[in-house]
Amino acid sequence: MTQSETIKDSCTRLKLSYIQQKLNSIILNAQESKPTYLDFLAEALKMEADMREENTRQMRVKMSRIPSRHDLDEYDFNFVSGIAQREMKELRQLAWLDQAYNIVLMGPSGTGKTYIASGLIYDAIKAGKKGYLFTMEELITCLRTKDISVSAMQTYTKILHADLLAIDDIMMFPVKKEDSGAFFNLINTLHEKISLIITTNKYPTEWAETLDDEVLASALLDRLLYKCEVIKLSGASYRMENRKTILKKEVKRGRPRKNPVTE
Repeated sequence: MTQSETIKDSCTRLKLSYIQQKLNSIILNAQESKPTYLDFLAEALKMEADMREENTRQMRVKMSRIPSRHDLDEYDFNFVSGIAQREMKELRQLAWLDQAYNIVLMGPSGTGKTYIASGLIYDAIKAGKKGYLFTMEELITCLRTKDISVSAMQTYTKILHADLLAIDDIMMFPVKKEDSGAFFNLINTLHEKISLIITTNKYPTEWAETLDDEVLASALLDRLLYKCEVIKLSGASYRMENRKTILKKEVKRGRPRKNPVTE
């Protein structure tokens, strides 16, 4: 067995996949730059560590369920009012996440609530945290089926071990009595253990109607708003302003044809 084969075999046993894959180029670069033994070892191990962290980050982004557009560097402050650049910068520093603070993003459809929530999850993942995005309907389904479905229980376990959970479109649809109790129990379990981001187009005063239980709605709000920043967004719908179509509309020129029915 050659030295290269011995190194690759050792990398396999130690699960150093990046060094194993890039060994030839690593050796070639070392022959050209002639680093000290210590520098060579330090650089090789750093490349392995960096690649592992990047792979972990990519996996967490994929598992987070955030949409493809989530980079807050591209956020258009001129389109929606309710949050200033200074406030966004402060949110992206994630100090609130370490203190288990919650954020409520409230406003009409299309004003960027989900975009901001997804972007903050992405920033949290880049900082080494675990974050997930679910609609309230998806969460209710998970809670309803976790005792009979392996995948639902796995999802529930991930939520319990998260650093950040975003609940999208909360209280958009009526919730059954038994489901509202399970949802409250989840929020109560997570209370002051992780941070929550809530997006909603309804005022908290309307939640009791959706839950059909004023006492439960009050208890839920008590936990969500205890340590919380409420951000009210307003403006036109970004999706409607940037609506995409399939058919190209042609501008017809010339004299319009007569309508034999009306003329």
